[in-house]
Order: sequence, then structure tokens, then C-alpha cells
Amino acid sequence: MKDLKDIKFWLFDLDNTLYDGATKVFDQVDKKMSKFISEKLNVNIEEARKIQKNYFQEYNTTLNGMIKHHKIDPDEFLEFVHDVDLSFLSKDKDLEEEIKKLDGKKIIFTNGSRAHAINVTKRIGIDKLFDGIFDIRDCEFIPKPSKEPYKKLVESYKIEPQYCIFFEDIARNLKPAYELGMKTVWIKNDEPWAAKYSDSDFINYKTDSLAKFLKEINELR
Repeated sequence: MKDLKDIKFWLFDLDNTLYDGATKVFDQVDKKMSKFISEKLNVNIEEARKIQKNYFQEYNTTLNGMIKHHKIDPDEFLEFVHDVDLSFLSKDKDLEEEIKKLDGKKIIFTNGSRAHAINVTKRIGIDKLFDGIFDIRDCEFIPKPSKEPYKKLVESYKIEPQYCIFFEDIARNLKPAYELGMKTVWIKNDEPWAAKYSDSDFINYKTDSLAKFLKEINELR
């Protein structure tokens, strides 16, 4: 980990990265997506789910597919699917302590909405620790792992990729970051779609605890 001593830019995915995927927050979002599609397209939940998963596979987010094929209002979609119960997310003191110690710019990079990122980080107690949130609107609704949002993020925050590290639970989303010259860390999980490509060369590190991994970096510095 000695190559991480000079990191100055810290990029974090949001869902299942800044909080433990075992909390199943994203399961709620997932169900709300199915409900939205069912109501908008007037199909049953089973059909809505198929459409949802097909769009996710083909366009990297369900939203992207819905915009392309059904011209939906993205703001309406985001507001609806992120209206979920976060009451069981609790303060993460260990994570708060380690993020506070990091030198440099700290940015959340999410395919979700800014409002969702704020709600989640407030529940965990880390909402005041970031220099920015780069959400799906900032990406002009082009999601990770398309290269465009990564390049836009780098320009927006004047990131020097060789001094940047990116933490993410969906392995394939680390590839563009690696190709730009960033260090990459995969947050281990058992979701088949998120773990696919997790043995690829574009992943520098793997961890099952973000707080513990950051602690190890902080102890090097």
C-alpha cells in the first residue's frame, strides 16, 4: 500500500460503498424502480422487472434505458425511486474518523441523485466531510462505467488521476478510473452483477471494510 501515500483525491461511490450493502438500502430503490416502470408503462411487476434488468444490463442504469426508450422525466424517476426508508442506517463513527483524517479533496461519484447522497451521508454522519457530490445529473444522465462522466469529473474538480483513488462496489465501474491512471479499490460483495470482473487487472485493491482500508492508508501517512 506504499503507493497510496501520495493520494490527494479520494473518490467514493455511494450505495453499498459508503454504507454496508447488507443493510439492503438499495433493495428498496430496486423495488421502487420496478413500481415506477409498472405504473409508467402500464405493465405488471414481473414485466416491469424484466424491463428494468434489461435496461440496467444494456445501458448501465435503468434510468438511462427509460430516458432512451420512453422519454421519461429523469427528475421524477429519481425522486420516486430514492424516496426510501433510511431509518435503519446508523452513524458510522469509524468511517467518519478515517475520512476526516484524509488529506485532499473528497468527492462522492454516484449514478444516483445528489438528494439521495445527502440523505444517506446524513444518516451515517459523514455529510459534512466531502468537497463535492458528482451525481447522475452532473454526468448529464450518462452513467458509470461510460468514460464521459469520469472525464467530466476529472475536469470539474481538476483531479490529477495519478494521485487519485476510487472506491466502488460494482467492479466494472473501476475500469475507466484505472485507464485514466487512478488507483482502484473494489468493495467486496456477493452480488453477481457487482462482482463480475472483480478478478480483473484494473482492480488494484479489494477490501470488505472501507473504514479499515482507510485506516491502513492513514497509518502510512
